[in-house]
Amino acid sequence: MSSFEKLIKAKTLLGLRETASLKEIKLSYKNLMKKWHPDKHRDNVKQATTMSVSINEAYEILLEYCNHYEYDFSEEKIKRDYITPAQWWHDKFGEK
Repeated sequence: MSSFEKLIKAKTLLGLRETASLKEIKLSYKNLMKKWHPDKHRDNVKQATTMSVSINEAYEILLEYCNHYEYDFSEEKIKRDYITPAQWWHDKFGEK
């Protein structure tokens, strides 16, 4: 399974929307762990343990992705993305 497929599977398991924030990821993880903790499922410990392990793995995959995802907030990038070509030209070379 590719890294992308693992990421999609993790997102689905945690029931996250496409643009989930880190706060939403943590909240979903916390709620699912409360729900599937083996101590709460004494009648079916094996299934609860399997779900807990899966939830932990999904959470780790998502955190790993979040920790290595790079945002470029450099001033140059922001200017390049949010100024018109005429403004860029003027900034670089002065008047036309």
